[in-house]
Amino acid sequence: MKEKPSETVRLDKWLWAARFYKTRALAREMIEGGKVHYNGQRSKPGKIVELDAMLTLRQGNDERTVRIVGITEQRRPASEAVALYEE
Repeated sequence: MKEKPSETVRLDKWLWAARFYKTRALAREMIEGGKVHYNGQRSKPGKIVELDAMLTLRQGNDERTVRIVGITEQRRPASEAVALYEE
C-alpha cells in the first residue's frame, strides 16, 4: 500500500496512521518511553520506517510483533489500516 516510491514516513506518524495509537503525541510518548522497538532496538519518533521492518509494541500487558508491509502517512479506516502490517 505504498503510495509513492519515494515516500518517507516517521515512525510516530506510521503508528498513528496504522491505528495503533489514537494520536501522534501518544505514539511519540510510547516510542520515547521504550514501549516500541524498531527491528529489536529502541528508536526515536523521527525514525523513517522501511518496508519489512519488524516492530514490537507493548500496549498494557500485551506485546505485539508486526511486520510493516505498507507505508502511508494518511490515517485510514481500520479496515484499510490492517493492510499496512502483518502480525
